Amino acid sequence: MSQKPKPSHGLAACPGCAEPLDSGDRFCGACGYDLSAVPAAGIGPDRPTVAIGTPVNWPDAPPREPGSLSTVTQHPGDLPGTDSGGHDLPAAPAPTGDFELAAPDPRAAVRVDDPVPVPGVAPGAAPASVSAQAQAQAQQAPAPGAAHGDGLCVACRAGRVDTDGYCENCGHAQPRERDHMERELGGVAAVSDRGLRHHRNEDAFAVSATTLADGSPATLAVVCDGVSSATRPDEASAAAAEAAGAALCAALPRGTHPQQAMHEAIVAASEAVNSLAEKAADGEPHRNAPACTIVGSVVADGLLVVGWVGDSRAYWVPDDRTAPAARLTEDDSWAAQMVTAGLMNEAEAYADERAHAITGWLGADAYELDPHTAAFKPDRSGVVVVCTDGLWNYAEGPEDMARVVPADAADRPLHGARVLVGHALDGGGHDNITVALVPFAVPPQGAGSA
Repeated sequence: MSQKPKPSHGLAACPGCAEPLDSGDRFCGACGYDLSAVPAAGIGPDRPTVAIGTPVNWPDAPPREPGSLSTVTQHPGDLPGTDSGGHDLPAAPAPTGDFELAAPDPRAAVRVDDPVPVPGVAPGAAPASVSAQAQAQAQQAPAPGAAHGDGLCVACRAGRVDTDGYCENCGHAQPRERDHMERELGGVAAVSDRGLRHHRNEDAFAVSATTLADGSPATLAVVCDGVSSATRPDEASAAAAEAAGAALCAALPRGTHPQQAMHEAIVAASEAVNSLAEKAADGEPHRNAPACTIVGSVVADGLLVVGWVGDSRAYWVPDDRTAPAARLTEDDSWAAQMVTAGLMNEAEAYADERAHAITGWLGADAYELDPHTAAFKPDRSGVVVVCTDGLWNYAEGPEDMARVVPADAADRPLHGARVLVGHALDGGGHDNITVALVPFAVPPQGAGSA
């Protein structure tokens, strides 16, 4: 088949050197700038993916130090890939043969809804925040060396557990604190599981319920996936989830717009992961520094905000399943880059062994931080699915995700999260699995509809 031309990038001049461009150019003829990495007009990092229909009035946030949030950005196409599955990125060049241009993605057109009340959070109350690492005492699985609630082995229920995490009676290894974690708080819930193939859980999450400056409720969830090919990925994901959750709980009550708060949270998470990097002899961080991906969602005052770096995802699933579901994030990955560049269609790209090589992550060796955020104004009630690839590998398309999300997920988010983890385990559980469900409710009178 013949190669179809790439859609126009919509630029009159190169973003790198200001050289005039033709509409069909893939690269700048003067400086070589990769024009496939330029986001389409109106869609991109820190801009709404869908226009907000009804304006929302937010109080002014307290002033910040100039430049305190400045981050130098670099397009994902300019960065080398790191395989989140633990393998080196193949050195083979990207295919340059004739490929059919990907059809327009129906997920690009999205409408979404209104905020959900947070039970138990009074206006002006202090935020309640629980990260995955801080939840260990409340989870079903005990920590190494600790008994399952009553000091007994989970297998024989007779022997005591030694400090090395094994039963003194039957020798059974006890579950580690992060093998399986669950949390429900203020109407938002998350579940994380080690899966069936990995020796440890390198995912982490944080769920929180808080209030905005005017006392209205806000709920949030952050999910992080440690990069297995990096050192201490479990520590990276835990640090990122903890920092991002804390940043959101601090920013929202003081009046920061949720989309700006999400950007700040990703910056805070990045700094937390960077701090884990050990210094080499020359004082520079080691190349294989701890790293993770991040995705988060905030539901507050009629807005649904998402933010991400990497290939963890957020999906929108309406309560009315006759309405279309949607994917709210775009991966920083080799496969997504191939599709965006028009070199492969989605089926071809995700069938390639390099599909899950990520081009964006949090970590000291991530070159430059490029947070993505987007805001939506849903016109109906539903639920936001925030997850790692351990889940979406088994329900990749939005319609696939909608089929496996229970119909009552918005009313029973913890149950829904358990069902989704079970779906991934039934599918093979090849990776760690983490999913958070954030309900989104539209007032009965229809206020705030787009």
